[in-house]
Amino acid sequence: MEAGAADPYGREGLPLTKARQQILASIRDQTSRRTEPSIETVALDDALERVNAAPVLARADVPGFRASIMDGYALGQRQQPAVDDTWRLVGRSAPADPYTTVLAHGEAIRILTGAPLPEGADWVLPQELVQRTNDSLCLKHEASANPWIRPANEECSQGSILLKPGQHLGLADLAQAASCGVQQLDVYRQPRIGLLISGDELVPPGEQRPKGAIWESNSTLLKGLLRRLGYQAWDCRVVADQPHALRETLLELSACCDVLVSTGGVSAGDSDWIRPLMTELGEVDFWKLFLKPGRPFAFGCVGTDVPFFGLPGNPVAAAITALQLLWPALQVLEGQQQPELLPRLRVNLETPYRRRPGRPELARASLICTADGQLRARIDGSQASSRIGSLQNADLLLEIPAESGELERGDQLWAQLLRRRML
Repeated sequence: MEAGAADPYGREGLPLTKARQQILASIRDQTSRRTEPSIETVALDDALERVNAAPVLARADVPGFRASIMDGYALGQRQQPAVDDTWRLVGRSAPADPYTTVLAHGEAIRILTGAPLPEGADWVLPQELVQRTNDSLCLKHEASANPWIRPANEECSQGSILLKPGQHLGLADLAQAASCGVQQLDVYRQPRIGLLISGDELVPPGEQRPKGAIWESNSTLLKGLLRRLGYQAWDCRVVADQPHALRETLLELSACCDVLVSTGGVSAGDSDWIRPLMTELGEVDFWKLFLKPGRPFAFGCVGTDVPFFGLPGNPVAAAITALQLLWPALQVLEGQQQPELLPRLRVNLETPYRRRPGRPELARASLICTADGQLRARIDGSQASSRIGSLQNADLLLEIPAESGELERGDQLWAQLLRRRML
């Protein structure tokens, strides 16, 4: 891989973990001052990726009856049957057509998977173990000590807590709630997110590109990233680096949004107006991260109650700082008790990586699982924060410590997994 250039910035800026802690402390302080949270009731199917706002209790035991785990025969006995035991077959139980008579000792019924067991039946034999002749059964193979019966409260007991307030709702949570008869949920209203993409050089895709200009991609990248994380951009503006226009846009977005996110304009260049405007319109808690990519990052507020996230202008740095700092804050703003972070795992490098000690780095890499089960990370191409291609096929963000120099094949690192859970 290419050798990394010398890092010109030294050890300036907040470490990522400290920056996240500071942001979340500020967000929690702000949410604690709300008179009452904004809650809405939605249909169960519309609650995916939302945050639950009220305790949800089971109204009854589920499934509510003892049921057979498999196709077989329910026996009128409690003890484990032995080879050559016999029973008289007296009926049948199916999921929608249960057998309702008490089953006496020595009697058996044909039973299907999920069907209710009648009173007196405390054992189920798999159908593969028995021989059936007319209306009699005989056990021909040794039965296990498992009675193959699902308890009446296997999924939940009446009064048990299904969902807690502040719980992020995944697909499995909603499916369990549906299986317990829940039709709708109270959820916290999601924060309205305003996006401000700044830059004189930005041209909409499809338009003629003058010399020195670039086609604007940050809005596409960030709106899509927010959708992947379960959020929607409430409003999105692309504005040139003109102080008056930027000031008006900041005021307009802060009036209709709960959180404001910008890209570009937070460094120290001649056209970087966002940070000084934020100082005028609110406050900047900190700027600069001790991180690569992502050094020019600002956090503060517009007015007194609209959190502001000034992301870097380079698209890769914008996406990575959004995942590391904006996403956890949005979760807390929405009412989630503990924000979800990207899961971490240990991997070995498949390829060497040339760099110089300086800032800690989050390098993009693809994940490889070898035939013997080892997890390896492959870094391909340039890691420049302006190169969107470094995000393509990226499964991992490799956590490279600040003091690390050249890394060799086989070196082990922590990595953040970019793929999220399906359920």
